[in-house]
Amino acid sequence: MGSASSQSWLDVLSTQLNVDLDYMDPAFTLSLLPVIPNDMTSNQFIVHERMCHPDNEQLLKDVAKEYKDAGWLAIYTRVAVLMCKANIDNIKGRVLLQTLPSYAYNTEKTVEHAQAYAREFESVGISKDRFCIKIPATGPALSACPILLQEGIRTLGTAVFSVHQAIAASQAGCLYISPYYNDIATHLDLTLWPKSADPACLHPFSSRFIQIVEIYKKMYKETGKEQPFIKHAGFLSAEEAMAAGEIGCHSATIPHQILLDLSQRSYDSSQQPGQGLPKRPHPYKDAALTPSRLQEIAKVDPLTPGWDGVLAATDVDYLANNGAQLDVANENDPETKKRLSEALEAFMGAEKRSQTKVEEVMNNL
Repeated sequence: MGSASSQSWLDVLSTQLNVDLDYMDPAFTLSLLPVIPNDMTSNQFIVHERMCHPDNEQLLKDVAKEYKDAGWLAIYTRVAVLMCKANIDNIKGRVLLQTLPSYAYNTEKTVEHAQAYAREFESVGISKDRFCIKIPATGPALSACPILLQEGIRTLGTAVFSVHQAIAASQAGCLYISPYYNDIATHLDLTLWPKSADPACLHPFSSRFIQIVEIYKKMYKETGKEQPFIKHAGFLSAEEAMAAGEIGCHSATIPHQILLDLSQRSYDSSQQPGQGLPKRPHPYKDAALTPSRLQEIAKVDPLTPGWDGVLAATDVDYLANNGAQLDVANENDPETKKRLSEALEAFMGAEKRSQTKVEEVMNNL
């Protein structure tokens, strides 16, 4: 029987996986000490929020003045990188930025924006082993990843909602993937949220999440090829973050409000529905078995009524013909189609707001 301890939920979760910060505020990052986040992730929402914050008002003006002839995107890219630089000494690992969602079905444009990020990172002294570029898990966008890998630019497949997207990200050579526990629509309308004290068992996305973990273990064992590390995302509660530890992913990228909640809760193992295992040096080599109470969950899919129990095939070349097979698979899975479309639409909204903000600053120079 477990008992209460002086440890916080965050302390315990940090022993089970790498805790990443899904936020860009240096002051907040330092407030987490002695816990030091591993990576710092972001997206168009987070970059826009920080870019418009009074702390970065002068930074935006200075970059706009310097890059005024290069256009809004060059200014946006430079500012995003400089905001990463402001926090990189407060984390252990990589900073992550996302290519424009409006380029999600354009391989060439995705490559160009990732390369632009890489040039800016290099210009401020951030080496390739300290950053990673987030790429939406569409066929054309993931097709950019092998091109970038040849240049030493590591990528994360984001907006992952299915096993077939996870397999495609492996074929693309991604370093990480980010499955979203909750879809974007749920983040925007909490009445849609399947809130639970035991999300590992009860959240409808847990089945797909466990299936992704298990398929990577299987692919690593059968091929010996490195698989993307799973950087779980899309949390709406501290309970969901703890579920990621139990299910056994490599890392969790957690919003600042939930990190704060985790840090303030005293851990009592007797009150936890399941227990995570200590993290391993490698997530797939001699990997732990899925906890027994979760094994049956991997055999169903609440998001697909009448699912036949057959997982996506690992021998399909999802990146052939510029990712055509991946786009077909995304289209044929109603839940992935819906969630991916909504995610890209929401991110494009944030992208447009950033463009408007940057152009407004440019016009006022």
